[in-house]
Amino acid sequence: MSKISVYDIKGNVVADTELNDSVWGIEPNVPAMHTMVVNYLANQRQGTQSTLTRTEVSGGGRKPWRQKGTGRARQGSTRAPQWTHGGVALGPKPRSYRFTVNKKLRRLAMKSALSSKVKDGDLIVLNAIDFESIKTKNVTEMLKALNADGKALIVKSLFVSDEEGRVTEKADLTLVKSARNIPGVRTSTVNNLNVYDILNCDKLVVVQDAAAKIEEVYR
Repeated sequence: MSKISVYDIKGNVVADTELNDSVWGIEPNVPAMHTMVVNYLANQRQGTQSTLTRTEVSGGGRKPWRQKGTGRARQGSTRAPQWTHGGVALGPKPRSYRFTVNKKLRRLAMKSALSSKVKDGDLIVLNAIDFESIKTKNVTEMLKALNADGKALIVKSLFVSDEEGRVTEKADLTLVKSARNIPGVRTSTVNNLNVYDILNCDKLVVVQDAAAKIEEVYR
């Protein structure tokens, strides 16, 4: 177990917490992280590009000239690939670029990404994030106080309290809407956390209960 300071939203150290080394302290596996980044980007591709083949281009039904006797190469259609305005040979068609990665490798990549942030000193643990209203200024001031005003990923637990004090399982929309207009800043819940977003940020800001949930899932 390694100790790390816990901050409040004003940047003050309020406590210490221990991180499980089996999740936050392993030797980062670079090939595993690379595989998951490629997987994430491939799964984001729409794959909707499409070109017309010679059978799909309009026209070209009539043979341009007779087969023999003209001295020119034989041609069957003006919509063959070698003709201007002809169809495309072997062009892209709608397809899915998705591929799956086994669970063991996914877990290794996630723990490697988390451990790399701890190793580089880019992990910030907060005691809580509770904004009363939706204001971009709230998140901007918080990140500035934490020296995380560059590219940052804010991770919060999925469980929040409603107006009557009941714990509900939904995203904190106050935080999401307050941070969505800040360039380079992303928010995530534990169940939506991915390797690409972790590696793509300069600072990983994790609420303490979210860190505990991550340990529960990946240890």
